[in-house]
Amino acid sequence: MRLNYIQQAYKGLHDGWRYIVGVMIVIFFVVAGQIPYTVAAIVEAHRQGLNLFELNESDLMGLLESNLNLALMLLSFAVALVGIFLVNKFLHKMTITQLTTSRSKIDWKRFWVIFFAWGIISSGLVLLDYFASPEHYVFNFDLNKFLILSVIAIALVPLQTSCEEYFFRGYLMQGIGVVTKNRWLPLIVTSVIFGLLHIANPEVDQLGYGIMVYYIGTGLFLGIMTLMDEGLELALGFHAANNLFTALLVTADWTAFQTYSILKDTSDPTRAGFGDVFMPVFVMFPLILFILSKVYKWKNWKEKLFGNIQEPPKEDYKIIDE
Repeated sequence: MRLNYIQQAYKGLHDGWRYIVGVMIVIFFVVAGQIPYTVAAIVEAHRQGLNLFELNESDLMGLLESNLNLALMLLSFAVALVGIFLVNKFLHKMTITQLTTSRSKIDWKRFWVIFFAWGIISSGLVLLDYFASPEHYVFNFDLNKFLILSVIAIALVPLQTSCEEYFFRGYLMQGIGVVTKNRWLPLIVTSVIFGLLHIANPEVDQLGYGIMVYYIGTGLFLGIMTLMDEGLELALGFHAANNLFTALLVTADWTAFQTYSILKDTSDPTRAGFGDVFMPVFVMFPLILFILSKVYKWKNWKEKLFGNIQEPPKEDYKIIDE
């Protein structure tokens, strides 16, 4: 019997209480990873005579030097990722491969294909908007600061995005799936939680709560991708490309990633519009899923997205190898 992605959890210790304890441990690692950023922010706020707790999200993001701010912000995700792997190994007795994919080994080709494909497409869309509306951008390039940014981003952004994917589309997806014995509930729950955790982002203050449709829609898109492909590889690659290329190419004063990027968006949108929500969630993401379904020959959509999860007999375990 071939096990699907959620069923990989049955290869380890999958009691419901373990996932509750595991989430608490991961949260501890998240908090521990935020200590360097918090200390640096307190010191800088004191130096400037500011009260750290009176600053809004945008002011807080601009408190530290941009590259230092990014490095310390991303460090917390790197620490949390270590926590996820430790929980997976010691609390659930599972391998990283089992948390990543239903295949016998991690398919890095899948990761790199979508990483470069989406990196090129997303960068092209930014450049297209730049040439269509140059008045909304300024050339922000500073070679020395950009080189430092590149090192930080290339080293840490993939860890940040991997942390989110391994926790939401990996750990929680498998955990909720084996507890509830279905696929649609972990898909919906992880997508909503993923979206709601972005509610403190400065983009929400700038664009309004309508942008939450984008965040939740992105979680749903990545979750569908994971369930249909029976692994995290595509979601890992897409998310890494999306954040990395954005961090290097364009920034704005009201975004979570304020960097020494090549371009700076100086427009002042007050509400999430067609291009912010409708285009990616209802046009771009479905188109990407359609293309991937043809490339990787996805079938049985109804079963993979809404079917039940059966606990297989241990003697029938067989890792998918294709």
